[in-house]
Amino acid sequence: MLNSLSGRFLILTTIFVMLAEVLIFVPSVARFREDYLLDRLERAQIASLALLADDMIAPELEAELLANAEVFNVVLRRDNVRELVLSSPMPSEIADTFDLRDPSAFILIRDALVRLADSQNRIIRVIGAPSREAGELIEVTMESLPLRAAMIDYGLRILVLSAVISVVTAFLLFLAVRVLLVKPIKGVVGHMQAYALAPEDARRVIKPSASVRELREAEEALQALQTQLTQSLRQKERLAQLGGAVARVSHDLRNILTSAQLFTDRIEMSEDPAVQRLAPKLVNSITRAVSLCESTLAFGKAEEPSPVLTLFNLANLANEVLEAERLAIGEAEVSLSEDVPANLVMRGDPEQIYRILSNLVRNARQAIVATGKPGEICLSARAEDSAWVITVSDTGPGLPPKAREHLFQPFQGGSRKGGAGLGLAIVAELVRGHGGTLRLLSSDGEGTVFEIRLPMGDAG
Repeated sequence: MLNSLSGRFLILTTIFVMLAEVLIFVPSVARFREDYLLDRLERAQIASLALLADDMIAPELEAELLANAEVFNVVLRRDNVRELVLSSPMPSEIADTFDLRDPSAFILIRDALVRLADSQNRIIRVIGAPSREAGELIEVTMESLPLRAAMIDYGLRILVLSAVISVVTAFLLFLAVRVLLVKPIKGVVGHMQAYALAPEDARRVIKPSASVRELREAEEALQALQTQLTQSLRQKERLAQLGGAVARVSHDLRNILTSAQLFTDRIEMSEDPAVQRLAPKLVNSITRAVSLCESTLAFGKAEEPSPVLTLFNLANLANEVLEAERLAIGEAEVSLSEDVPANLVMRGDPEQIYRILSNLVRNARQAIVATGKPGEICLSARAEDSAWVITVSDTGPGLPPKAREHLFQPFQGGSRKGGAGLGLAIVAELVRGHGGTLRLLSSDGEGTVFEIRLPMGDAG
């Protein structure tokens, strides 16, 4: 109960209402004290009028008038003459004097709190203005203990009434909160739990129905999120099925194309001019198809193996990558250069680093060759305080906007017509396996620059 929203709201409402009543309680008690004393002054004035009407009254009647007014003495000032109208023996001297003719709210509240705190029975003097202008001043003496008892009784009644009002108000608000807030929120939670059991089932997507604007906005946002998630799950499921099928087809197709590649070696030896003209194109097509199948199979693996970290010379590895690419350049006007210190030794998996650099350099070479213009590719590296930084830059045409938008996503980030977009996805996965990052620093009409940062230390 206390951990629920409605339960906490019930408790907080009760506390706040009681706090408001306490803030009202002190001025109320002060007002009650003022009314109590003014009532005693009015009673005393009425008793004095009886004496003024008949100067000769019996001592018993005088005592009865004072007892009815609950005072000891009554003093009237009329026509600038102060006169003791009624009097009786006082048990002790006057302890305090209170003037009610024009008191401030602060003085009334202060005197009320002092009287509540004082449990001694004292004789007090009260001064006020006579009602109906029956004189200039009226003054009485009385005991303070009956006043304190009346104030405590009034205060207790106020507190009990406040408690009842607080409980009733809190209970009504409790019911309102349960109906207007808690019930709709529980409905949303129930929809979320039901959706979590089968997020691919579109029937479980919430349908906004709340009448409260904020809750309806929350339901609409949840509906949009669930709809998007359901569509994403369906798309991923289809892609997973498609990936499995493509991997199987690519495996068999690679074997078939490998066999076809062997036959093309003999076709190239033919002396037929037409065959000699078409054979290189056939060889290139088959080679590209084999490469695509191998890339698909490589990405279709459950995951890349964890890198086997060893120390190796990066300059030697970079030379191997560039030499392999020089063989593939052929007659194209693409120059390769490196800027790697000869003594730069780094820690990583040499085979995976080779694949990383080979993919980036190959992509750059293919982009330049596709333009038919000369270009340059530069592979550079340096050691910083906490990381090895490798940069692959080219003077090619740059990546198109679609390729930059889905740069490291498989089957979506391809920049070359006929490409599968797997190269950069594989590179990004291998770099992450080393705990590093792969970033595209720039790509425009003047070329493209990729940066690889591999940390020197172990993961903290």
